[in-house]
Amino acid sequence: MFRYTIRRLLFAIPTLIVISFIIFALLDLAPGDPTASLPLTIDAETRAMIRLSLGLGEPFHIRYLAWLNQFFINEPLNIVEQWFGFEFSGSAERLRIRSWSTRSPVVDLIIERTPQTLWVVGMSYVVGILIAIPIGVISAYRQYSWFDQAGTLFSMLGFSVPTFFTGLLLIVIFSTIVPSDSWLWLPSIYDTTHRVVDWDSFVYQVRQMIMPVMVLALFNAAQISRFMRSSMLDNLTQDYVRTARSKGMKERVVVMVHVLRNSLIPVVTVIALGVPQIFGGAIITEQIFRVNGLGALLIVGIEAADIPLVQTLTFIFAVLIVGFNLIADLLYGILDPRIRYD
Repeated sequence: MFRYTIRRLLFAIPTLIVISFIIFALLDLAPGDPTASLPLTIDAETRAMIRLSLGLGEPFHIRYLAWLNQFFINEPLNIVEQWFGFEFSGSAERLRIRSWSTRSPVVDLIIERTPQTLWVVGMSYVVGILIAIPIGVISAYRQYSWFDQAGTLFSMLGFSVPTFFTGLLLIVIFSTIVPSDSWLWLPSIYDTTHRVVDWDSFVYQVRQMIMPVMVLALFNAAQISRFMRSSMLDNLTQDYVRTARSKGMKERVVVMVHVLRNSLIPVVTVIALGVPQIFGGAIITEQIFRVNGLGALLIVGIEAADIPLVQTLTFIFAVLIVGFNLIADLLYGILDPRIRYD
């Protein structure tokens, strides 16, 4: 497995380089001028100087190589300096990827927004998995029962109803109809400046997370539970299940140890490939509940034609997808000893 991991990592390098070139080229060719939002009183010469200061006067390949150097060398060095408190030589002259609209380092903006996204979107993904796996297992084991029918209805509603409708519906019910002095009342706007310092502030943090977390958890659970049910149905009819039962094993052991372990193999792919969505943020849900996360940051970058911000965020999502795809492949060998990579 070690050699397989090394081969995959080496293969991922040219893959990411190609992806980075495509992302950089597409966004660089997209219409948008960083000086478009400046006042009309600024003359053309000053606008040209501003464009030169942003590095837009260089040829395409020079700007692309400079962006690669900033992303893969300068930014990691800066993160190491901030985390461990020491400086490398030439840190003052080190160029960083900066936002056109705020002139702040893009990576600093991403790090600032990441905790909010992980709190809401990450928690919703965990809750969705915890809901989906039991539903999928029980639905498959009791196929065509009332529980299976209810699970199918739950999955269809969760996957077909858009998150913006579910979010607005919860806001109407729990923030408008329910009185503000009721224990069922939930805040409709997520306060990103809130800090947990005591029990009351912790309770408020939980209350403001309930609606966005459940909206996203419903959507995630609907998809994963269908994969879980289908995989369980395929394995329940296999020969090794009949053999285990004929040996006198308890039904709980057969289902929860043998069948469940093999059934998780395709589900792991769905879960692992869905993890990058956590860091990408839920753009629609974050807009509805005013969660100041990465999804909202991406929207701001697109609206402001902030190309460096959008390029960096998009490429980070691509890196996460490639990385978690590798993790999913490695988990296959852990879940199924029959899979060998060497």
